[in-house]
Amino acid sequence: MPDALPRKLFYKIGEVCQLTDTQPYVLRFWESEFPQLAPNKSRSGQRLYRKKDIDLVLEIKRLLYQEGFTIAGARKKLGMPETQGPIDDLFGAVESSAASQPAPTLRMIGAQLAEIVRLMEATDRRIKERRASR
Repeated sequence: MPDALPRKLFYKIGEVCQLTDTQPYVLRFWESEFPQLAPNKSRSGQRLYRKKDIDLVLEIKRLLYQEGFTIAGARKKLGMPETQGPIDDLFGAVESSAASQPAPTLRMIGAQLAEIVRLMEATDRRIKERRASR
């Protein structure tokens, strides 16, 4: 991340991705896993991040990728409730044997799969809506 953020009240998701070196799908996924990461949304639904959100993204990234925490472990370290999210359901059994697998790789695969499923479901809904409106 650059030494100094541009002085703005809000940052769009593309700017946050550049500042934190993450992908938009990762940020959206982390929103579902970390309750404290809840950027405001504009009237058009665009995510609007504040500096505190960017700081939290950087801390989550550090915990997951540098320190090797699981999502549940990072949640606990950040003092968040221990609710289960989609990744916990998918990889709960795998994380118990995490010593044999590099955890960040599993988390990234899980995040990508969860995003693919979300996109497929949204596409299916749009197709059904179009067919129904004909």
